[in-house]
Amino acid sequence: MARIAGVDLPREKRVEIGLTYIYGIGKETSHKILATTGVNPDTRIKDLTDEEVNNLRKAIDEFTVEGDLRREIALNIKRLRDIRCYRGIRHQKGLPVRGQKTKTNARTRKGPKRTVGRKKKK
Repeated sequence: MARIAGVDLPREKRVEIGLTYIYGIGKETSHKILATTGVNPDTRIKDLTDEEVNNLRKAIDEFTVEGDLRREIALNIKRLRDIRCYRGIRHQKGLPVRGQKTKTNARTRKGPKRTVGRKKKK
C-alpha cells in the first residue's frame, strides 16, 4: 500500500485516479505530477516500484496539500470573518458566499427547511 502525504492510496486504482485521494490534488494536478515524474497513468498503485513512489512523493512535496492546505483555507476564512467583510459575514451566518439566490435555493448551505408557523386571527 502506497502512503503519500499521510494518505493511504487505494491499491486497485490507477495512479492517475489514486492521487486524487490526496486533498488538494485533482485530475489536472495529477496529470502534471505524472508527466514530471514519468510514471505511466495507467499503472495500478499496487504495481508501483519504490523508486516511482519516492519520485511521486518528491513531486507532491512541491504542492500545498492535506493539512497545510486545510489550515491555509481556514486561516483565509478566519481573516475574512475578522475584517467583517461581506464574504466573512456570509461565512459566519452559514449562507452562500458567492452571490447565489437564497429565497428558494441554498439548502446545502442553510440545512433542512424549517417551516415558520403563524398565529391564527381571533
